Amino acid sequence: MSKPLTEDLRQLYLRDGFVKVSQYFSAKEIADIKVVIDEFHQAWLADNQDFYQAKAVNSAYLTSDKYLASQQRNQLFQFIGSNSIKQLIELMPLEKVAFMNSQLFFNPVNPNQANYWHRDPQYHLSVDEQRQVLQGHDVIHCRIALSDEPGIEVIPGTHKRFDNDNELAVRLEQKGKQNSDSLADGLAVPLNKGDVLLFSANMIHRGLYGKDRLALDLLFCEALEEFVAFAEPSCLPNEATCSTLEWPEPFERSLATKQSL
Repeated sequence: MSKPLTEDLRQLYLRDGFVKVSQYFSAKEIADIKVVIDEFHQAWLADNQDFYQAKAVNSAYLTSDKYLASQQRNQLFQFIGSNSIKQLIELMPLEKVAFMNSQLFFNPVNPNQANYWHRDPQYHLSVDEQRQVLQGHDVIHCRIALSDEPGIEVIPGTHKRFDNDNELAVRLEQKGKQNSDSLADGLAVPLNKGDVLLFSANMIHRGLYGKDRLALDLLFCEALEEFVAFAEPSCLPNEATCSTLEWPEPFERSLATKQSL
């Protein structure tokens, strides 16, 4: 970690819905965690070859015990529950932080596969509900670049405002539009290895494919049932593991909230 964090990052996030921290993790820190990520990725690929060949651009549930041994899972938990991640997330507008999920983003097999504008909530909420969620609690992606890559493209400010007519038509593929069409306010945010991008799951965004795209996303939310319901129990550490973490609270809150469901 080479740059001190300041309150300015929080203000930028509140205004734009995203903030980039360049070279936050050292080459060694990335290399160490990438050993575990690569192990997961190869096991996932072997088990999901048809999906990967067809259209996959990401996988999820890295901390489950399906593809990683206990020692590897523990290394991943230690990374997520570290002071380095804590310092990033505690600057964000979450009051009681809970762990929601982990994802890994990579290039599609087909180099001509189109990317797509979206808001994460559109996959489980109606359009009216998507509009309402912008007035509620945030869900935050903490994206860690494991290699140099094109990053993502965002529409700044859309974590707090709903789509204009053209954005909505493109995102939902209405009126002859495609969700890969260009949008006038799109801003590309390239990432280099070790960079961190914090962005709102609620904002309009799309991944940019190319180079050796490989990014680890950690998703954090408020410790509320409506969000923690998306956390898989198999992806959470036990109490013994939590006791060894520098920052166990997000996991502990997810575990406690899951028990109340």
